[in-house]
Amino acid sequence: MTRLGTITRYVLLALGAIAFLFPFYYMIVGSLQTDPDPTLAGAFPDPSNITGQNYVNINERVNLFVGLANSGIFTGGVLLGTVVFGTIAGYALSVLKWRGRGATLVLVLLVQVVPFQLLMIPLYVMIARDYGLSDSYLGMILPFLINSTAVLIFRQYFLQLPKELFDAARIDGAGEFRILWSVALPLVRPALLTAVLLTFIGPWNEFLWPFLITKEAALQPLAVSLANFISNVAASTSNPFGAMMAGAVVLAGPAVALFIIFQRYFVSNDLGSGVKG
Repeated sequence: MTRLGTITRYVLLALGAIAFLFPFYYMIVGSLQTDPDPTLAGAFPDPSNITGQNYVNINERVNLFVGLANSGIFTGGVLLGTVVFGTIAGYALSVLKWRGRGATLVLVLLVQVVPFQLLMIPLYVMIARDYGLSDSYLGMILPFLINSTAVLIFRQYFLQLPKELFDAARIDGAGEFRILWSVALPLVRPALLTAVLLTFIGPWNEFLWPFLITKEAALQPLAVSLANFISNVAASTSNPFGAMMAGAVVLAGPAVALFIIFQRYFVSNDLGSGVKG
């Protein structure tokens, strides 16, 4: 590649990065403004217009720490279920041979085309009335405990693993759970991280289902608290725009940090390195 081509490539990549990151930058700047300026010029504010009061204002009405803790409990429970059940189901659908495996895979694919909103009312009746799990973390977590997308991701990665690895482990006397834990999982780390990140975004930003399950502010995730703030009390603050941006920054921060920390692990493993020939 010529020097001009290299320069052109980096210029285009830089422009794309700026276009992608600008909304996040604008959100942070908006959260720090004393007097809101929603115009494009507001992206470059006067230093005298910078303040942290917007975070104080929204924390007085929402309690950001409690909201973050509730979001962490809700999301952590969903992630735990996704990893545990997703790996087991993905392994069973890719490595094990059993009657009905194809039909089960079809059902998993069909779940992908059913919007969650269609299932919300029957799920609410079942969990709140039949199981009595309203106003509880378990009631929020249970409908998301098994993620069909994660099951498919794990299945596709497990299919790439050489069958000889599993056969060798079985010859050595390992059971299926031991093979899954000691042989399969270490080789599909990119799939594990991908499933965790994709699953994290959903429950972390989910507000409708937790709002249905509980009306107690002490149990509501941050996304629910922010939605209530925007619809009910935002106008009561001196700078509603800045307070909403401050809440958005706090909500987006953990997701962005998680991606930055783990993005370098999104690389393919040498899946065939353990097989001779």
